[in-house]
Amino acid sequence: MPSIRQAKIAILATDGYEQLELTVPLAKLKEAGATVHVVSLETGEIKGWDKDHWGDSVPVDKTLAEVTVADYDALVLPGGQINPDKLRAEETAVSFVRDFYNSKKTLAAICHAPWLLIEAGVIRDRDVTSFKSIKTDVVNAGGRWHDEEVVTDQALITSRNPDDLPAFVAKIIEEVEEGRHEKRQAA
Repeated sequence: MPSIRQAKIAILATDGYEQLELTVPLAKLKEAGATVHVVSLETGEIKGWDKDHWGDSVPVDKTLAEVTVADYDALVLPGGQINPDKLRAEETAVSFVRDFYNSKKTLAAICHAPWLLIEAGVIRDRDVTSFKSIKTDVVNAGGRWHDEEVVTDQALITSRNPDDLPAFVAKIIEEVEEGRHEKRQAA
């Protein structure tokens, strides 16, 4: 597995995140050497959604109020229906996503998380995918929707659902490594 040691990655989520879409990237990105923080609106724990019932909780490492875009090399947005719907109603979360996109750093969204990209106004004229039920939302926001396991447009990575997690995580690792390599060359 490629190494992304010294990379710092934020996973932005709140209650109702799709269980595997947070826990798999969290584990795999740590395994690849990154420091990964679960960032949320409040301290404590957030509870996942596992298919059709409440799942496990994960501890929150940092609140949105405690972090900046400059702190991280990448931002991961897990889906589920509840989590991104709650976050897109919070201006601090939407601003963080917009600022992250504008930084040109790796921004990865899976499942329903492109709702946050839509709310942040960053999906227009981008090649993306999402859970099939929000395809119309993506298209109406100006995104070019593709039915593929992972779609990358510059530093923006999107995937459809938990079945796509292996390709999604591999692409995040690849993009973070490339981004860190470019930074080293520019220094």
